[in-house]
Amino acid sequence: MLETSYLAVFLVGLLGGGHCVGMCGGLVSAVTITLPNAKPKLAFLMAYNTGRILSYALAGLLVGALGASSLVLQHILPIQQILYGASNVLLILLGLYLSGIWGGLTYLEKLGVPIWRHVQPIAKRFLPADTWLKSFVIGTLWGWLPCGLVYSVLIAALASASMLKGGLLMLCFGLGTLPTLMTMGLMAVNLKKFLHQVWVRRLSGLLILAFGSIGLIKLILF
Repeated sequence: MLETSYLAVFLVGLLGGGHCVGMCGGLVSAVTITLPNAKPKLAFLMAYNTGRILSYALAGLLVGALGASSLVLQHILPIQQILYGASNVLLILLGLYLSGIWGGLTYLEKLGVPIWRHVQPIAKRFLPADTWLKSFVIGTLWGWLPCGLVYSVLIAALASASMLKGGLLMLCFGLGTLPTLMTMGLMAVNLKKFLHQVWVRRLSGLLILAFGSIGLIKLILF
């Protein structure tokens, strides 16, 4: 069966760190910058990221269930193969986007903007995030931010045609993004400078592009 591996989506989350900083870095900084010095930043960052990753896992559960229901059409169209192919094409486009070669993926991110306009004001009500609960709630809401990186893995979760596998794929992806966003909250300036270096962006993007290319080769051969 054609499936995207848990390790692959973890690495996509890890390698997409530069994009994560651009999309979520501002809020991560906002979660910690207003805290009194006595407040433990690490605990607040963990609360925020736990909420964010749980939102990813919930989205994975939902699209995985949707993918499972689509299998009733498998005798008419090779639904799972089409979705698997689409997820890998999106990974290739994501790799081109992250490496700065082609920025067309921004059009995909715009599809979620209408929903985000309603969610963002709610998230801002919990700032300053001076309690763990506020940080957690902000994280759960920010997990629905329109993001090409998230969308590429969501399609893989959809292609898994399983509620459980879809949730686990998004969970692994979220865990992959964790090191970057935790570090962003603790040492924002240094990390941002590193991730914005051209060679870092190119290498990360090309590795993600390679994941997508390997997936398409598997689809063609098997």
